[in-house]
Amino acid sequence: MPSLTEAVAVTAPGLLVGATDWCSHPSDLQVTRVRGTKNPLLPAVLDLRPDLVLANAEENRLEDLDALRAAGLAVWVTAPETVPQALDSLARMLTACGLDRPDWLSEAEQTWAPAYDGVRRFAVVPIWRRPWMALGRDTFAGDVLARLGVDNVLAASGDRYPRFTPPVEADLVVLPDEPYAFTPTDGPEAFPGLPSACVSGRHLTWYGPSLVEARALLTAQLTPLVPPTPRS
Repeated sequence: MPSLTEAVAVTAPGLLVGATDWCSHPSDLQVTRVRGTKNPLLPAVLDLRPDLVLANAEENRLEDLDALRAAGLAVWVTAPETVPQALDSLARMLTACGLDRPDWLSEAEQTWAPAYDGVRRFAVVPIWRRPWMALGRDTFAGDVLARLGVDNVLAASGDRYPRFTPPVEADLVVLPDEPYAFTPTDGPEAFPGLPSACVSGRHLTWYGPSLVEARALLTAQLTPLVPPTPRS
């Protein structure tokens, strides 16, 4: 899980022995790669003999985690759906790794403590196309946006990542560059007449050291949009 890898690597360089192929931060991370979260090389993980395997309930398959546990490895699983839950989860995870509380975690808590008090906007937040999928209910990214004054129009969906068909009634469309790499020329054209904002997927969806700068960065990326029409 890239978020957890970055959290440990920044807090205690050299502690990690392995990571997925998608763990891109820190950029100079040099550890054994064990493929992806959905298709990990379990023998490679076992060969590393880690004291603890860090995983995420959404990204990692239960059968893989059960196999690692059956092989005698300790597995720590995170599943935050809000910013406060993520910060608390990170604190407990780092303690489980035998680490002291890092400064970046305290800074992230302070950064996200103030409540948003500006104009609120309603957005659709695609995460994939072909087929189109978006943020739905109970997602960490949705909570991040809500704390920046952007409410998800699909938050009441029965699915966490529902399929949908553009266009959607909203004030704006928020287009992250991961997991699908939306760009100013790939995505906005599907929502004619709707203001769009291309944002950093890492800062929207990762929970870890990126949370320190995520609020300011995402706010800047969301700000240059046409003001919404007041709703009755």
